[in-house]
Amino acid sequence: MAGASDTERLRQAFVRALGFTVLLWVIKGLELADQADLAPYGIFPRTLEGLSGILWAPLIHASIAHLFTNTAPLIVLLTALLYGYPRSATIVISAVYLGGGLLVWLFARSAYHIGASGLIFGLMGFVFTLGLLRRDRRAIGLSLLVFFLYGGAITGLVPMDPHISFESHLFGALIGIALAFALRHRDPPPAEPRYDWEGEEEETPESGGRGLGGPDGVHHSRGRGRL
Repeated sequence: MAGASDTERLRQAFVRALGFTVLLWVIKGLELADQADLAPYGIFPRTLEGLSGILWAPLIHASIAHLFTNTAPLIVLLTALLYGYPRSATIVISAVYLGGGLLVWLFARSAYHIGASGLIFGLMGFVFTLGLLRRDRRAIGLSLLVFFLYGGAITGLVPMDPHISFESHLFGALIGIALAFALRHRDPPPAEPRYDWEGEEEETPESGGRGLGGPDGVHHSRGRGRL
């Protein structure tokens, strides 16, 4: 049953990640259908009007190609966070979403900054760094997943294309890494599985040749599955 519970948690994490990503596609579809331009609702640094963009910028994308590029990383990284670190997830998402946007508003170039890339880099930084810090089986697995799938995205942390907000990437990643250190003990590591043969004692004169059992010498399993 523990395995079924673990599978259900993974399914729920995926559904929630998929739901958020679908919302982004709905917003983009409505924007195109209305022939509108939502970019002015993004973050424009150090202006009062641009301050509200902290709330809206991650929901707005410049084009279908822009949103398509962010879709798979969002689903994978949100699923990894919600599944692997459910107690930390709300804090991480909120801090990267709002904190990253605030840093962009304070320090980024004077241009409209939009897209969920900052959130993606924040999740990436958190999940990868936590695997290095905790080193339990699940954390290492999620960290390796992030590294092999998106390790090449590190080039997005430096200014290479004037049309790409590297500031969003950089601030998101820094917040994610800092949160990994701050929250590394918040989610308990998964329980390791134990089996019937683990912990068996050799027959000795002191044990009366009964092993771990009662007077009848029957071994009573203390194994437990993964939580």
